[in-house]
Amino acid sequence: MTAWSWGYRDVVSSPPDSFLDRPVRGFLDQLAARTPTPGGGGAAAVTGAMAAGLVAMAARFSARQLPEAADLADQADELRRRAADLADLDAQAYTAVLAALRLPAEAGQRREALEGAAVVPLEIAEIGARVGQLAVRVAEAGNPNLRGDAVTGAVLAAASARSAASLVDINVRLGGLEPELSRRAAQAVADACAAANRVSGGGG
Repeated sequence: MTAWSWGYRDVVSSPPDSFLDRPVRGFLDQLAARTPTPGGGGAAAVTGAMAAGLVAMAARFSARQLPEAADLADQADELRRRAADLADLDAQAYTAVLAALRLPAEAGQRREALEGAAVVPLEIAEIGARVGQLAVRVAEAGNPNLRGDAVTGAVLAAASARSAASLVDINVRLGGLEPELSRRAAQAVADACAAANRVSGGGG
């Protein structure tokens, strides 16, 4: 975790009007609506949260096979909750970008807003990598009847990481930000995809 991302971690713990407090159908309708948010970042975050949820479930059904099943489930739960929070934080960050774009370029708020819009999906990508690592453990040594759920969790985690990393790259370019942000996102994608490929038999 870098210094610049701590501010966004502390912005919201329980958003007063979270996208995820709505019915799933309502969230999907809003995702498709002609509104700025939720968008790609929110979708990536929700995908990561679903991935973590699947891994947590598979771990809980693996108590006989895995001595550390409860701990794996707890770790996945923590990642699921954080990813869900990031769906709302991404919307806030993107709203800040839209506001900053209305200001003169020399005002300086644009770069700051774009940095915020980059660090949120970066965290989503890194969560995807961590969920993928948990999924590997559960898929390979957990309850074989839940292997499909763990594998699905790994594949969804990789999709979440890849889509979030693309948003990091876009904001890094637009804001002239440090390339380290993109490098970290790329590493998260590599780790998440390696996990998914390992358990699903995918290539490259």
